[in-house]
Amino acid sequence: MEKLTRREEELMRCFWERGPLFVKDLVALAPEPKPHFNTLSTMVRALEAKGYVAHRSFGNTYQYYPVVSEEAFSRQTLGSVISRYFENSYLGAVSALIEEEKISVGELRELIERIEHENRR
Repeated sequence: MEKLTRREEELMRCFWERGPLFVKDLVALAPEPKPHFNTLSTMVRALEAKGYVAHRSFGNTYQYYPVVSEEAFSRQTLGSVISRYFENSYLGAVSALIEEEKISVGELRELIERIEHENRR
């Protein structure tokens, strides 16, 4: 899965939240100042080339829809971060979250209990 730019990821979030969209819909959803139609069209075609969206033809216009789920993207992104910054150590990533007080020991215990409960099923 190819990496996305920040703006491409923002466009994918529109697709994940709203489903199939035309480029004109993306223009309408964009905050001011509105990007030009051609700019968004180029970006969506780049997403299609990267394999994130596909399209259906409606006359001379296209409706784009996501083909990569948000969950699959999130997992891939997390894996890339852990690989790049934690030498492929998920334990190292969790340790960093605890050290930075982003997750408490109590929350970690809850997670362990949830995992143990799921494994008993």
